[in-house]
Amino acid sequence: MNVILIATLDTKGLEAQYVRDRLNSLGINVQLIDAGVMGQPVVTPDVPRAELFAAAGINLPQLIERADRGEAVSQAAQAVAQHVQREFAAGRVAGVIGLGGSAGTSIATAAMRQLPVGIPKVMVSTVASGDVRGFVGPRDIFMLYSVVDIAGLNRVTRQILANAADAMAGMVLNRASQAALITQVDRPLIAATMFGVTTPCIEHAKQVFESAGYEVLVFHATGSGGMAMEGLIRDGVFAGVFDITTTELADLHVGGVMSAGESRLTAAAECGVPQVVSLGATDMVNFWAYDTVPSVFRDRNLYRHNQNVTLMRTTSAECCAIADDLSGKLLTARGPYHVFLPAAGVSAIDKQGQPFDDPAARQNMMSRLHNQLPAAHVTELPNHINDAAFAEAAAAKLIALIEGDDHHD
Repeated sequence: MNVILIATLDTKGLEAQYVRDRLNSLGINVQLIDAGVMGQPVVTPDVPRAELFAAAGINLPQLIERADRGEAVSQAAQAVAQHVQREFAAGRVAGVIGLGGSAGTSIATAAMRQLPVGIPKVMVSTVASGDVRGFVGPRDIFMLYSVVDIAGLNRVTRQILANAADAMAGMVLNRASQAALITQVDRPLIAATMFGVTTPCIEHAKQVFESAGYEVLVFHATGSGGMAMEGLIRDGVFAGVFDITTTELADLHVGGVMSAGESRLTAAAECGVPQVVSLGATDMVNFWAYDTVPSVFRDRNLYRHNQNVTLMRTTSAECCAIADDLSGKLLTARGPYHVFLPAAGVSAIDKQGQPFDDPAARQNMMSRLHNQLPAAHVTELPNHINDAAFAEAAAAKLIALIEGDDHHD
């Protein structure tokens, strides 16, 4: 097996050679890929660019002739991703490491995102100190900031690149012992979504699941968390999904900062994985500090969760749009599903006496779901979402769906 090293060897050749030599000295086999397009490589790769692009059905001479940098980066990302997928399918990938600026980072991380969680992925990048969500996506990519530009070997780049190589070697060499630890835990997995304002619900449910012999992976519903969960569902990791906190739909529809995108709530439906769904934290849209809230929303019901996060109460119309999206996705489900509705509130601050308490908006949303989904798939309880009784009922339902003990869904 090899560690695949991805770099544009016309501009990052010497640095890539340094990383390859360092990994070789640590006993790691390396496959060096040239992802460059325009200039000539300064070191010899194991996978030349001509071979790389031809395997992806891309005409490299025409790409060079057009001299469109954006197109070149996009095509290189596609070619590298396909190559890494083929190598992984053949059982030849121990890890992937890349180095580059924004273009090199786009190319290498596109390949890394094709690999499952647990395969070591290290990206040395000049853009790693900023917003890296677009590069990392739902995968466990280790982003290492290069501090200075990757433009030659010097006292800083040597240290950063050596650290990256050492980190990759450590992960690869210890992977066998990690696998042994993982295989010791053979309980089926359940995915659960949580926010701070729905924590008690998940904590209660987690006890139910663990008592029944399941292991629970909890995802923080901050956009990236939902994306990560959807990706792992598609990887076939979970026996069931406890999607209690669907707040990311609120950010998607209203314009908050924690959307998980249009594909949120689609993976379990498409893959036939049993799921129990609720409306956790759909009473709120997330923004950063108060002064970042768009001016169009400044007269809305805003709540300063802390100095860095501001929440906005969703309106009745917005709640109905969320319900429409949720029901539309569930109606396509290939596997069993059930929706639990907490009539007394969907978050810690959506209850009597709390700042987001809005019974009318809540009831309109729930009525919408009653009208759009088959009655056998919906249960409305008088509880608040964080009441133990609500959590326990929802958890018991998911167990029944997973184990085939439910005759309605």
